[in-house]
Amino acid sequence: MAELPEAGMNNPTSRQSHGNRGFTLVEMLMVVVIIGILTAIVLPKIDITRYRVDSAMQTAGLLLVSAQQLAVTRQHDVVVGFDEANASIRVHEDANNDGVIDAGERVRNRPLGDNVVFGRATAAAYAIGSADVTFTQTKAGLPSVTFHRNGSASEYGGVYLTSKRAALGGLSKDSRLIEVERATGRTSWYRYLDGAWTKGF
Repeated sequence: MAELPEAGMNNPTSRQSHGNRGFTLVEMLMVVVIIGILTAIVLPKIDITRYRVDSAMQTAGLLLVSAQQLAVTRQHDVVVGFDEANASIRVHEDANNDGVIDAGERVRNRPLGDNVVFGRATAAAYAIGSADVTFTQTKAGLPSVTFHRNGSASEYGGVYLTSKRAALGGLSKDSRLIEVERATGRTSWYRYLDGAWTKGF
């Protein structure tokens, strides 16, 4: 007489129920607590303000690069103005090269971003000069640089960017600068680190 298998032995259904066991409520709570502790340790070390200044530097630099490329592509002047009072940058596609914003010419305004202003706080001045915006030419009421159809810029100069906290409290580590070369129209980015301007992102 054949023996009957014992309950649970060689029973695939029984094995599956043990293999598909889920998380318990206690295990889930422990994971949440660990994530909370790690967040509390790491979050204060993340400097959001410095990230915003870096983002503003890259955005402003890329606006200048794209303005130069647009001047070459469209074969007319593109004027980039710097509005210090409103912490924004204006890009004017000057189709007739007269330096005036005429009807039908495209104009875009781009804010620097939250808590970012023109300035260098206590950082040392660079070769571009000491003013917050060192371009001396003015177009439509703003200090501006003009990119020509051959890719060159109207003058050598640049702008300093920093955080509002640095402007008020004298922190130099938030300072950034963007430099524009005259002959080539090339744009370069700098950070102020350890008492000196360092090129690059």
